[in-house]
Amino acid sequence: MTKLKRIGILGHPLRPKTAPVAEHIAATLEGRGIDTWLNTTWNEEDVQHLVESSDMVIAIGGDGAMLRAARVCAPYDVPVLGVNMGQLGFLTEIDSPDTWEPHLDVLLGDQYWIETRMMVRALVLRGNDVISSQDALNDVVISRGIITRIVRLEMYIDRDWATTYNADALIIATPTGSTAYALASGGPILPPELRNILIVPVAPHLTMDRPIVLSEGSTVEVLAAPDSHSEIVLTVDGRLIENLQSGDRVRVQASEYVSRFVRMRERNYFYRSLLDRLEPRITLPSRTRTTGD
Repeated sequence: MTKLKRIGILGHPLRPKTAPVAEHIAATLEGRGIDTWLNTTWNEEDVQHLVESSDMVIAIGGDGAMLRAARVCAPYDVPVLGVNMGQLGFLTEIDSPDTWEPHLDVLLGDQYWIETRMMVRALVLRGNDVISSQDALNDVVISRGIITRIVRLEMYIDRDWATTYNADALIIATPTGSTAYALASGGPILPPELRNILIVPVAPHLTMDRPIVLSEGSTVEVLAAPDSHSEIVLTVDGRLIENLQSGDRVRVQASEYVSRFVRMRERNYFYRSLLDRLEPRITLPSRTRTTGD
């Protein structure tokens, strides 16, 4: 494994409390002779030149911070190590900043491995023009806008019409995204090492209501139906990307990039970590059997 010479640290730009933690981590790395850079207020364009020359990036925050960091690091094959300061922290590796010091010894001792996760790319086509191109680690969601009205979406798989949805939204997710919005909408759980594309409708009305799992090489195209009068929006990893017009097409397929995460736990960590969050282990008080029970 390549010796770590330059590490970047990204605090969550919308969470000021991550800044002191990021500064502390930077100081400990510099104290070990590691060249370190730090940004606590940033956007993806600002830090690309810094990421490109780094061996690793440490993201401080929750899953949102991991998604931000993963998107900017993926084109340069730079792995991301997450330190949790959020609600769930399902993607992060270090549960709390309080345990940073012992993890630092593990990190600098090269006692870690790299987990690779699939990403997808969404293109928005208006006529023959591509008006937007975005990579996602979690999901691409085509949904209704503010007005509470279902949207009508035609879906094509590998250029052949598959079905037409009347629904609140359509989720196109990666295995990573299968445990996010897709799971909350009734989709299956896919382990992160798979390279499949998951399709999950949200609140479908008198239309196909089952999730669909596609192979990595599939292409999904969703057409905002010409006869739809609802406001339709496109979000990628939770970010609003476009307000879609009638006739716009969203094409989703596997991205050429992958996200790389630094892991220190066992390689089979995924299921235990997931189940601990879905069904927290609770020790129930013992019950004493009383006379007459």
